[in-house]
Amino acid sequence: MIKILGIDPGFATIGFGLIAADRQSIQMLRYGAITTPAGMDFSQRLNMIYDDMTELLTLAKPDAVAVEELFFNTNITTGIQVAHGRGVILLACRRQGIDLYEYTPSQVKQAVVGYGKAEKRQVMEMTKRILHLTETPRPDDAADGLALAVCHARSATSLLAGI
Repeated sequence: MIKILGIDPGFATIGFGLIAADRQSIQMLRYGAITTPAGMDFSQRLNMIYDDMTELLTLAKPDAVAVEELFFNTNITTGIQVAHGRGVILLACRRQGIDLYEYTPSQVKQAVVGYGKAEKRQVMEMTKRILHLTETPRPDDAADGLALAVCHARSATSLLAGI
């Protein structure tokens, strides 16, 4: 079994999902979100993300981290802030020496649902089914983190071959 931590990057809410996987099974270990206060100075928020990510990585001890690549909608300002948060997350992973993998939203959808243009609710429902959960994880960012971890477990078969 390997432990995979999926991260849905952001700056206000960073979703995460930790799973254990081998070639036959995937099980959810924990999920949640790192949050930063809206009124806090942006550089302090980034520092908080780094500290909380470092603590999460230290406690979870994942073998691999799967992070979503950025997808810009129409709000460029928010996209830039998310990019800053994502950079801090990547730095925290590298500083911990953990293998890091990046996936586009369509790669996650393809791996989890089987269709690269699936809707968000379809991804959430399939993640719930794959992990044998009784309810959809909340917040949505945590569900996205779990979907990223599942994506890596399903996509990185060469990593799981030696288990």
